[in-house]
Amino acid sequence: MSGNGALTRRHEFVLYFDVTNGNPNGDPDAGNMPRMDPETGHGLVSDVCLKRKVRNYVESFAAREGRDVRRDRIYVTEGAILNEKHREAYLSVRPDDRDAKTAKKLTPKSDEEAQSVRRFMCDNFFDIRAFGGVLSTGINAGQVRGPVQLAFARSVEPILPLEVSITRMAATNEAEKKAREEGEDDAEKRGDKRTMGRKHIVPYGLYRAHGFVSAPLASHPIKGTGFSDADLELLFEALQKMFDHDRSAARGEMATRKLIVFRHASALGNAPAHALFERVKTLRVYKGSEHEIGAAATDNWPPARSFADYVVKLDGKPVEESFKLVEVA
Repeated sequence: MSGNGALTRRHEFVLYFDVTNGNPNGDPDAGNMPRMDPETGHGLVSDVCLKRKVRNYVESFAAREGRDVRRDRIYVTEGAILNEKHREAYLSVRPDDRDAKTAKKLTPKSDEEAQSVRRFMCDNFFDIRAFGGVLSTGINAGQVRGPVQLAFARSVEPILPLEVSITRMAATNEAEKKAREEGEDDAEKRGDKRTMGRKHIVPYGLYRAHGFVSAPLASHPIKGTGFSDADLELLFEALQKMFDHDRSAARGEMATRKLIVFRHASALGNAPAHALFERVKTLRVYKGSEHEIGAAATDNWPPARSFADYVVKLDGKPVEESFKLVEVA
C-alpha cells in the first residue's frame, strides 16, 4: 500500500476498541457522563473524538524516513490561531503582498488563486488532506471535503455508567484549612469532611466504529486533496496505536482491539459499504459457548468485563489478527 501518489482505490474499515473503568467520551451537556443513546443504552463515541486522537498521534509520530514532515503538520491544534495558518497559504502565492502579511481578512483574487491556496492547505496539513475542513474564517482559504470520514462509534451492548465519588485530603487555601481546624464538627476537624468530586466510568465497553475512504476525493485533479497510499498507511497505524499515547485517569484503560480494512479494486468499488460491514459480526462468549448478542441463550450470562467475552468474526470465521486487510474483488 506504500506510495506517495494520490489514493486510487476505495476503502472501508471496521474499528473495534474497548474501555475498562474509564470514560471514553464525556458529554458536556450531561455533566461529562459517557455519551449514550438514551433509547437503547448503547454507549457512543463521537467521530470528532476519534479524529482528535488520530491528529495527536500523527503530530507526535509522523516524522520518519521517507515522509516529508512539512506535509504532516496538524491544522486543528490546541490554542492555534487558524487564520494565521490560512495566512501562510496566501503568503505562499503572494510573497510580495504587504496586505497578505497583516490584513485581518483575505479572499482569493481569482479561481486560480483560490485553488492554489486550497492546494497549500492540503499539501501542508495532514488532517486537512484526510478529513477536510471549513477554512473560510476571516482569511478565506475555502472549503475542503476530505476523503476520510468516520461514523460515531457505538458499543456492541448497552453500557451502565457508574458515578464514583472521590475526595481530596489537601485544602485549597489557608482559609479552607482554618475552617476545618476551627469547625465545630469532630469529623470536620479530623479531615473526614473533605472536598468532594465525581468521576463517571464505564466498567467495560466494547465499541465499534465504521470508516470510509473515498478515492475520488483524494485523487480528483481539482477537488482532490492528494491523500496518498502512504497517508493511508499512517492513518491505519494511528488508529491501531492512538490509545497507547492518549492515557489519562479519566479515560481508564482503552485499546484498539481489531481493525478490519476492506480494499476495493478501483475507485468506484466492488461492493456496497453496508454489505461489507454486515460480513463482520460480534458474538458473546461464555464458558465455551458463542451466541449472537441479545440471543435468549445469553439472558442469564454475566455482563462482559473483558474483550475475551467477545469474538469478532468475518464471514463466520474468527478474526485472529489485530489488523486484517481484505481484498474486495
